[in-house]
Amino acid sequence: MGPVAALPTPPGVYAPQHDTGLIARALDDERLDAGSAVLDLCTGSGALAVRAARRGARVTAVDISWRALATAWCNALLAGRCITVRHGDLVGAVPGRRYDLVVSNPPYVPAPAANPPNRGPARAWDAGPDGRVFVDRICDSTAEVLRGGGVLLLVHSGLCGTAPTLERLAASGMDATVVGRATVPFGPVLRERRSWLHSRGMLRDRHEELEELVVVRGVRR
Repeated sequence: MGPVAALPTPPGVYAPQHDTGLIARALDDERLDAGSAVLDLCTGSGALAVRAARRGARVTAVDISWRALATAWCNALLAGRCITVRHGDLVGAVPGRRYDLVVSNPPYVPAPAANPPNRGPARAWDAGPDGRVFVDRICDSTAEVLRGGGVLLLVHSGLCGTAPTLERLAASGMDATVVGRATVPFGPVLRERRSWLHSRGMLRDRHEELEELVVVRGVRR
């Protein structure tokens, strides 16, 4: 389908970036049609939800931010598509539902604070000291909303550790592999935190400028 288009994104909502493009390419490789049910967790601007809807899928977009949900709904409308939006905390927003595909670009940036913020711009990216607050929860809970053979696509930074993601998905009843990688420049947040990341052993060099992004694909057994 080509690159991810720039979408109108107000302050406080995560705008499409390198990670969005990487997982979007993985999404393009999945088989979708008018019968496919797709769940987009942490939808943000709705970029992934809109991309799936353009291929005919029935899409539900979830976010804890009302502003993000309004943005996703409006961006779908601008694209001439209809999506369902649900306010809530990850899969808790869709109790009893089952999907063929779950996609997620959650907050994953390591942050000094033990708990993610409840408000402000950093809510869209901060994810605890190891960056795994949301990644781990998605790994542990997604199988319960997937049909047999259903797929999870999850993108996060290599700073969070790829092996723990594969291990947690395996423990939850999913076969997981890495299907996408990209090395990208640090953004402003990581540049500001280089010394802290180095002190925690998450960077080999306090002057590093690049991070690896990974897309993990899990298939429910």
